[in-house]
Amino acid sequence: MLVEVCAYSLESCQNAENAGAGRIELCAGLGEGGTTPSTGLLLQVRQHVKIPVYAMIRPRGGDFVYDEREIETMFTDIEQVRKAGADGIVVGALLPDGTVDVALTKSLVQAAGPLGVTFHRAFDLTPDPKAAVEAIIAAGAERILTSGQHANVDLGLETLRRVVAYAAGRIEIMAGGGVKQSNVEQLIAAGVNCIHLTGKAFRKGRQVFFPESVSMAGEQPDERSVMYSDLSVLTEVVKRAGGR
Repeated sequence: MLVEVCAYSLESCQNAENAGAGRIELCAGLGEGGTTPSTGLLLQVRQHVKIPVYAMIRPRGGDFVYDEREIETMFTDIEQVRKAGADGIVVGALLPDGTVDVALTKSLVQAAGPLGVTFHRAFDLTPDPKAAVEAIIAAGAERILTSGQHANVDLGLETLRRVVAYAAGRIEIMAGGGVKQSNVEQLIAAGVNCIHLTGKAFRKGRQVFFPESVSMAGEQPDERSVMYSDLSVLTEVVKRAGGR
């Protein structure tokens, strides 16, 4: 059972590799659910980490219906992460009715070639999971990241089982969203091909002085704390998953 770590820093990527994870999803924009990471970060990760790295391609937070300028940005970002050494990309595009934007997704997959492509949890916002599976297969992605169309994998476990059964090996199904040490065995039993987690923890930053009345974020993680992927949590999840 391969374990993928969603990481937002070089430190977290190194923790993922040291824990025995098999792949990294590299992102920026933690508070937005993941956006395209900087080229500088990706270059640093490629210099220090040997396991495969997939870069998120998402130009902003919010929904997954993109306009012409945003789509241009996505294609430019794909070329930039390719040059910086990414092994794959992570994308998700929907139409206003919530169905998969097959034409755009196929174009993104083709632009990424020969890099691998994961279709992210935009899948969980689609009205018909079976139709979404077929659309993503038709678009050429290699895997789907999903919580089972619920807030987390515990609530979505039964849907995960159904999606795995329906996919029938035609595309990888990766469970993500609330993955932790206590539910790894259940996810394995559900038949998913891989699992995905951040393993997040927070620590105080190095800065000591902060004005009481000013906050850049207003919620955790704010500028008073640093989020990272916890090595001990990741190591335990990898152990329970039986290795990479």
